[in-house]
Amino acid sequence: MKFVIITGLSGAGKSQAMKCMEDLGFYCVDNLPSALIPKFADLCFHAQGEVEKIALVIDIRGGMFFNDLKKSIDHLKEEGYECEILFLDASNEVLIKRFKETRRTHPLNPTGSIIEGIQLEREKIAYLKKMANYIIDTSNLTTGQLKNEIKDIFVKGIESKNITISIQSFGFKKGILLDADLVFDVRFLPNPHYIDELREFTGNDKSIREYVMKWPESIEFVNKLNDMIDFLIPYYVKEGKNQLVIAIGCTGGKHRSVTVANILYETLKEKGHRTTINHRDIKPL
Repeated sequence: MKFVIITGLSGAGKSQAMKCMEDLGFYCVDNLPSALIPKFADLCFHAQGEVEKIALVIDIRGGMFFNDLKKSIDHLKEEGYECEILFLDASNEVLIKRFKETRRTHPLNPTGSIIEGIQLEREKIAYLKKMANYIIDTSNLTTGQLKNEIKDIFVKGIESKNITISIQSFGFKKGILLDADLVFDVRFLPNPHYIDELREFTGNDKSIREYVMKWPESIEFVNKLNDMIDFLIPYYVKEGKNQLVIAIGCTGGKHRSVTVANILYETLKEKGHRTTINHRDIKPL
């Protein structure tokens, strides 16, 4: 039997992850007290093969029972069961926004500030993050993207490097991305905006991509950008970073930045990196 323990921060997307695991054929249980995991495993073992893949959502809601989780995981492994940990994380800013949107209080600080509850939770589950086989930062992931990441891990068997690379294109005239780790300015590249027959297209269109990438400086820049990202990623992983946000900006965020962002995204995906893409300003405000 295979067990997957889904854990992580409150508001990071564990409920969505559990729904995805159900779609993948896992028998899912939410908020099972940690101390009951060994008994539950024994029950599944005697189900005569009817239950082979189990996903358990275990988090801070378990209160005092949550403290037994490491002991229960160790027990599963000692009994010879395959057991992996999927840890879902997100930035403090995103978690606060999600709590406010749903009008929920934090389970560890229901009468106080949300950020204090988040910080306390991070401290309590830090050991689980270190134990995790897979870490997904959902800060910039849609529900659909999260499902794809989980499918890549548990269906396709794609090796997880425990870092999600988020590629974002944007236009400087509409403001720089505040949460970017790396920002690259491609306003030096020839601009399709000044070509009448190209102006209304975007970097997602073949005509724009061909125009932007037909110049020697464009090809050289993309090659150097790929080399730099290849160099940096292992060091970010070594540092323990779970999400890397790379922003590509041009004047309006419609042509050059979209083209370069798409190429970088495609290259990183081909290399097996967990990568998402978003074009912030591709539609007029």
